[in-house]
Amino acid sequence: MGKNHVTEIGGYGTATTCVEVISKNGQQIIIDGGSGIRNLGESLLKGPAGKGKATIHVFLTHFHWDHLIGLPFFTPNFIAGNRINYYAVQPELDAMVKGMFRRPYFPVAFEGLPSEIHFYQLSPRKPMQIEDLTITPYQLDHPDPCWGFKVECGGRAYAHCVDTEGTRSSREALGPDLPLYQNIDLMYFDAQYTLPELAEKANWGHSASHIGLDIAFHEGIKQVVFAHHDPGARSQQISELKRQTAEYFNWKIKQAETNHITLPTVKWCFAHEGLEVEL
Repeated sequence: MGKNHVTEIGGYGTATTCVEVISKNGQQIIIDGGSGIRNLGESLLKGPAGKGKATIHVFLTHFHWDHLIGLPFFTPNFIAGNRINYYAVQPELDAMVKGMFRRPYFPVAFEGLPSEIHFYQLSPRKPMQIEDLTITPYQLDHPDPCWGFKVECGGRAYAHCVDTEGTRSSREALGPDLPLYQNIDLMYFDAQYTLPELAEKANWGHSASHIGLDIAFHEGIKQVVFAHHDPGARSQQISELKRQTAEYFNWKIKQAETNHITLPTVKWCFAHEGLEVEL
């Protein structure tokens, strides 16, 4: 890759949200069907999905365009023999996914897809099992119903927390959704805005890295990946967000030292295309 920085090659916001989670035994789930799911689908063709022998699990947080736009281009949908299972808490799940495969938006009707597709409505805050993965939906702070996911396996836990404004950050305010942030090894957190932008765009359903760091320090989250970058942001703007985050992070640590408080160790970074994290 030479001397090129990762942001010059893939960028921070080339595709909209799609996250793949793979267990230690190789069980895979996909969270959200943003434009990033297209490249993921192509990579899956190297395995059973390319032969029509795969069962693929896709969990959707909510139904805004940026989290659904990649579904019509997810190649395993078009291969006979594959089984695609879609999951969401919202009862309109099947209507939303089917609506993506409709003229004039897309030339192939849902009924014409050769794969076997099933829809499953999840119960709020109730865990479900897929092989060695335990997945539990918790509600996020978003103007339209949006559910994050806690994924647990082998004593490790991942928290998928986009889109969320983070208006509830204390244990009392989070109430029944507090477990989404507890005993977490890696949190994927919405950090689209700076703090001033967050104040200007209240109820837009997106947050700032400062909020994510506060939650991480409160709950002892080991690592945070900040994501859902503004689609209009240039790499330089994301770099400035990183600088502000580092400034706030260092300030929190100094404040704790001044007050003789021991903070848990928290690692953080900003998500970029192709980022892989092993727990």
